[in-house]
Amino acid sequence: MASPTAVSRLTKKAYEARVPGLREQLVQLQVRLKESPFKILLIIAGDEGGGRAELINTLSGWLDPRGVETFAFREQTDEERERPLMWRYWRCLPARGRLGIFAGSWYTETLREQALATKTSPRVNHELARIRHFEKLLADNDTLVVKVWLHLTKQDQRRRLKELADDPDTAWRVTDEVLHHHRIYGRLARMAEKIRAATHQPGAPWTLIDASDPRARNLAVARLLLRRFEVHQKREVARPASRPRITKSLSPAGLRRLLELPLDQKLSALDYEAKREKWLGRLNAAVRAAQEAKRSIVFVFEGWDAAGKGGAIRRLTSAIDARDYRVIPIAKPTDEEKAHHYLWRFWRHVPRAGLVTLYDRSWYGRVLVERLEGFCREEEWRRAFAEINDFEEQLTEHGIIVVKFWMHVSRDEQLRRFRERETTAYKQHKINDEDWRNRRKWHAYEIAVGDMLSLTDTPFSPWHLIPANNKRHARLQILKTATKTIEDALAG
Repeated sequence: MASPTAVSRLTKKAYEARVPGLREQLVQLQVRLKESPFKILLIIAGDEGGGRAELINTLSGWLDPRGVETFAFREQTDEERERPLMWRYWRCLPARGRLGIFAGSWYTETLREQALATKTSPRVNHELARIRHFEKLLADNDTLVVKVWLHLTKQDQRRRLKELADDPDTAWRVTDEVLHHHRIYGRLARMAEKIRAATHQPGAPWTLIDASDPRARNLAVARLLLRRFEVHQKREVARPASRPRITKSLSPAGLRRLLELPLDQKLSALDYEAKREKWLGRLNAAVRAAQEAKRSIVFVFEGWDAAGKGGAIRRLTSAIDARDYRVIPIAKPTDEEKAHHYLWRFWRHVPRAGLVTLYDRSWYGRVLVERLEGFCREEEWRRAFAEINDFEEQLTEHGIIVVKFWMHVSRDEQLRRFRERETTAYKQHKINDEDWRNRRKWHAYEIAVGDMLSLTDTPFSPWHLIPANNKRHARLQILKTATKTIEDALAG
């Protein structure tokens, strides 16, 4: 990462002569971006007095406001503190075809707390690793990440702060916090260098801009944005289209685990009724204990079509106060959801402290249906295993209890249930042509499920395989597993 290049101060006349051409190019960028399969994140950070606010205001005036969104992040709200750190940023990511300008972004909190000396080095290193992974995830999934650091020497910063303080219209900007940052310039400069070094990577590099002259700074950032856009768009145009491929196992151990699951369990209606109330009561107590401890719970239900996910969810939620849970049924993504990263729609529904979210199908569609139907490129679904593990690790690090179920039935049992749905009036809405089409790919799906079980079964978020040929047995096993998992998490 190169040092910032010193710039000659521009006269007002020279600056105004160059602005119209740049404005036209930026608007044309927005026109082309609107039809492009990616988004742009412009992240503006830098030294105190570097003029982040002025730069953003200038760019906003040059751009068409209908295609740009600007976000500034201050101290976390109560709602944000009750979720993982990156939740607040996922919510604000722009849709495909749009430009998002982030003032400080996910670097703001790290820098602020470092100025207050409230974070230890291991914690800072962990946060930087998390940020690096997040930006790589965005860049890998067709986001153009442009990161700008507005640099001032300590002498330039002192001069800039004096100019602001001497002007009655801008003196309010020179707060006690700003002056404190100037006094510890050296420490903050070292931390900023560490942050940039740790998060400078292909797809999300830092560019240092000399901010000593505001006019030259504005032009430099605009030109950088135009250059990066041209390079990125050429790369996207050259990218091959996705297409389904022959499904080959990545990790045979998962497929063996799936095929070895015994499906011949029996449970009579009498035995089910006798045991159900006990486990419903115990589950209710466990969920209330989690709520008192401010621990959220996320249930993930995956399984074959007609495996009984809906029925199991209804039984499980009967033990929970209706005010404390949400069921999120996952179907084909909407146009709005398609315009975002595939994890975006799941991050949106992460529950607040003490509440419960149940996903009826989930982010695992990326490595199942999207993999098999060619809805994403091979490199995308291959990356998704690590991306999903990281997502779930962020949830559990925050204290959220994640419980994942795969409901497994035999192919013969699925056929029996399909035919029952076709001949039962109140069940006919549950069966369609797509179910039959997916069934014809049973063996390919078995391979994909096996890979999923093997590559996303982690100590912090393990898979629970539920034999579901017998619905009563499956429902009772889910109640037991959910209860014990919550109890163990609270005890730990």
